Amino acid sequence: MEKLRRRRDFLAAAAGAKAPMAGFVLQERRRDDEGPARVGFTVSKKVGGAVERNRVRRRLREVVRLSAARNLRSGSDYVLVGRSTALEMPFSRLVEDFAGALVRLDKARRPTDRSGRAAENARLAGPQSTS
Repeated sequence: MEKLRRRRDFLAAAAGAKAPMAGFVLQERRRDDEGPARVGFTVSKKVGGAVERNRVRRRLREVVRLSAARNLRSGSDYVLVGRSTALEMPFSRLVEDFAGALVRLDKARRPTDRSGRAAENARLAGPQSTS
């Protein structure tokens, strides 16, 4: 796992898929390569002063560190945007929310068009007569 460092990478992730949770928003962008997953953290001044922002960032870094080996996909950039509620939430809830956010992003990434399934079912059913 590597860190995101350039502003353009943060902006590109912001344009990708999002999974808002109570303590953070997880953003993901698929890259064209299969390199290791990269993660960035951002916390705005709306959250509070420097002390509060750093505490949120440290908590989010630890959440990612604990679950990074098994859950982050290679070839993706992730950005966690911290919210002020991350300071008040139990750490175990943050870990659960992060796992849930990754599942939501994975589901959003898969092409599960209901219209595609309906068209496929109609094709398999054959022509229908309208009397």
